[in-house]
Amino acid sequence: MTKSPRAVAREALQLAREALPPYSSKFSRQDFTQHQLFALLALKTFFKTDYRGLTAMLKDFAELRDDLGLDKVPHYSTLCYAAGRLLKKGRSSSSSSRRPCAPRSAA
Repeated sequence: MTKSPRAVAREALQLAREALPPYSSKFSRQDFTQHQLFALLALKTFFKTDYRGLTAMLKDFAELRDDLGLDKVPHYSTLCYAAGRLLKKGRSSSSSSRRPCAPRSAA
């Protein structure tokens, strides 16, 4: 177990390259690979933060962006939709009825 976010990102990126195709569709915009998005979702778990928090960290952490080959920081909704696509097999059908990318409700 490591405490280095860069090591976690590199390992997740390598695992994703072995298990996933680069893009989910041939019609994808191809701004980010599935490998990069998977690694970012691993970092979200590592940092115990939400999608917006992760994007804020990425803006400040140039070395991490370089390790992942990111030219720009994805919008938080990109990460949210990627999570729905990449992590759907692990989600139970009885989990929350709220959509994972639904906007925050006004309190």
